[in-house]
Amino acid sequence: MTRTFDQQGNLRTWLITGATSGIGRELTRQALESGDVVSALARDTSPLDELAQAHGGRLLLIPADVRDEQAVRDAVERTLARFGRIDVVANNAGYGLFGAVEEASDTQVRAVFDTNVFGVLNVLRATLPVLRAQRSGHVLQGSSVYGQSAHPGVGLLAATKHAVEGLSDALAAEVAPLGVKVTIIQPGLTATPFLANLDVAAGLDDYDQTVREVQKGIGELPASAFSAAARIAAGIRTAVDSPNPPLRLALGTSSATGMRAALEVRMTDLDSWQHVTDGVDR
Repeated sequence: MTRTFDQQGNLRTWLITGATSGIGRELTRQALESGDVVSALARDTSPLDELAQAHGGRLLLIPADVRDEQAVRDAVERTLARFGRIDVVANNAGYGLFGAVEEASDTQVRAVFDTNVFGVLNVLRATLPVLRAQRSGHVLQGSSVYGQSAHPGVGLLAATKHAVEGLSDALAAEVAPLGVKVTIIQPGLTATPFLANLDVAAGLDDYDQTVREVQKGIGELPASAFSAAARIAAGIRTAVDSPNPPLRLALGTSSATGMRAALEVRMTDLDSWQHVTDGVDR
């Protein structure tokens, strides 16, 4: 087992939200197996009981909903009381909403933003004072390929991820002089319970040829189209171990391909309409 240490030679302390399934669970498991200590947050932490038994005091289970700002602050205080510091914040909690932009109800949209955006902000407000005081730390912001692209059916999910990426661009520049690093995590399709737990909007017939066709296509994808959560987590840990981690980390060829295609469309529009763009300045 290779143990990992912070700059002062201490075992690294991770605070991971959404720690009980998918990428969050793999990050928790791999961090523990590397010798680090982990504070694992989730609304129900019981799926991690076996890991807690195996790793004893190095895993702190904290039932907390990221939508509850006080619960997150309390979790940070408990983490500091147990481990004394926080080195890596994995802002991983989130879920998906599938349906046309028009189809999603106000309740559904507000719910996904409450977790995917305002939950992220709750975690940042609770942890950044700790990282600033330490003048060290690494924030991992959970995004996806949909932080840079979108297709029919994922407009509202993509809106939350675009929001996370926008605030993370600014955040990275704000905290860099304070010794804090930020990496936006952008996996593609991953073999996790994420798709099974999607909230699905009520359908309108006019979107059958777009949204429903995409939904059908996703359902027909072979298992080989999905990256293993363990490999995604290993990629994230490689970035954390690096002295110069990237601001954005695409994980999986489907993620990189999707984002490149979106960027190429944007560049084409910029170039094709440059005469109109430049005309504004004349």
